[in-house]
Amino acid sequence: MTLSIGSIAPNFTAETTQGPINFHDYIDGGYGILFSHPKDYTPVCTTELGYMAGLADEFAKRNTKVIGLSVDPVGAHEGWAQDIKDVTGNEVNFPMIGDHDLAVAKLYNMLPADAGETSKGRTAATNATVRTVYIVGPDKQIKAMLIYPMSTGRNFDEVLRLLDSIQLTAKHSVATPVNWKQGEDCIIVPSLNDEAAREKFPGGWKTLKPYLRTVPQPQEQAAAEPAPAK
Repeated sequence: MTLSIGSIAPNFTAETTQGPINFHDYIDGGYGILFSHPKDYTPVCTTELGYMAGLADEFAKRNTKVIGLSVDPVGAHEGWAQDIKDVTGNEVNFPMIGDHDLAVAKLYNMLPADAGETSKGRTAATNATVRTVYIVGPDKQIKAMLIYPMSTGRNFDEVLRLLDSIQLTAKHSVATPVNWKQGEDCIIVPSLNDEAAREKFPGGWKTLKPYLRTVPQPQEQAAAEPAPAK
């Protein structure tokens, strides 16, 4: 099965550093990020895992659970976790899948079906394609996929920015422009005509082109305060 944006993220149960986890149950109605690594004790991945661990509070604010994957047994992850803490100062606080049978890597099209059934004897180079970030929504659909080479560390600040855009645009009739950041203007989606846009954005908008209308970032409605007791 070929995966793309909009595909249902394949479910699986796997051994992790925090015990057996069913992926769909783990997400539990929120967002999920699955990010993979070709092998334990690889230098670029060591820096990535530590940085990701340092963002734990940011992902929690966004109702997003993180789960990592490396093509090695769970037991090997434990020693690597100590190295990650030594190098980055951050303790890995999310589960790490031990994909020693390559099942999840193959399920997510990161390795071909004929890659074998064991990580034994495989090197980081033979697992080079296991370098993908998947953002999965509460509906279990894949919302974004980022694929990097082994030689390039992933930008997890960009993953946060992307997640913010995905969550914002899922709730409001907007898209986000190039290099958008939280609090900046958004674009009214073209499928919303001016009449409908006036209902959603009574404060108006700026028209740069008939198909390009910008508005301040929509804000979440604050819950109404209860009336004072009489």
